[in-house]
Amino acid sequence: MVVYLVGAGPGDPDLITLKAIKTLQKADVVVYDRLANEEILKYASGAARIYVGKRAGAHSKKQEEINQILIEQGKKYDNVVRLKGGDPFVFGRGGEEMLALLEEGIPVEVIPGVTSAIGVPTSSGLPVTHRGVATSFTVVTGHEDPTKNEKQVQWNYNADTLVILMGVGHLEENIQKIMEHKDPQTPVCVIEKGTTPDERMVLGTLENIAQKDIKPPALVIIGPVVDVYQSIQSKKR
Repeated sequence: MVVYLVGAGPGDPDLITLKAIKTLQKADVVVYDRLANEEILKYASGAARIYVGKRAGAHSKKQEEINQILIEQGKKYDNVVRLKGGDPFVFGRGGEEMLALLEEGIPVEVIPGVTSAIGVPTSSGLPVTHRGVATSFTVVTGHEDPTKNEKQVQWNYNADTLVILMGVGHLEENIQKIMEHKDPQTPVCVIEKGTTPDERMVLGTLENIAQKDIKPPALVIIGPVVDVYQSIQSKKR
């Protein structure tokens, strides 16, 4: 028995890895979430499917319940695939699932995926680093409740580029915090439904981005690389 934590990539089904496909083809059961493109499930045509998708305000399963499902399936089948959007260990709670499985004596293998933090801006032609402009980037969750007492996210990051995942719900509050440390005129790009046919780019600055019409799922890129992106786009015209 093995449970495979498999990264499904950022949305485009063609961006899944070959190793992930081979693992899906031998799966007995696939436990998958909302951000994993369902087209990928065609590689596991003979497997049972269990949906455990979560979205803000409408979780079908709590994380503890998902852990228990994986444990039950891991004890029942030889090959269980936990298919997760992006990469299992980039805000995917893969570490929690792995620990829960190992505590039950169930072997786990991790198959990395293309994280949306890099895959989405890259596929759009937006470099997260650029010589002379940005030599560092930070990836941070924007999902943390800004009103809770003990915060892990402090927003005083010194990286040249800031990439925020799952940040639409608290965008206005988080942007206000970021402006305590960065110029309000810092360029911002929001990418909705990245790498999919419905991808949409929204450009602005820290000062005005929260007033624009933005819907999840989306990621936020903050920093001068957004100007590089606009320069690239102007040369394509």
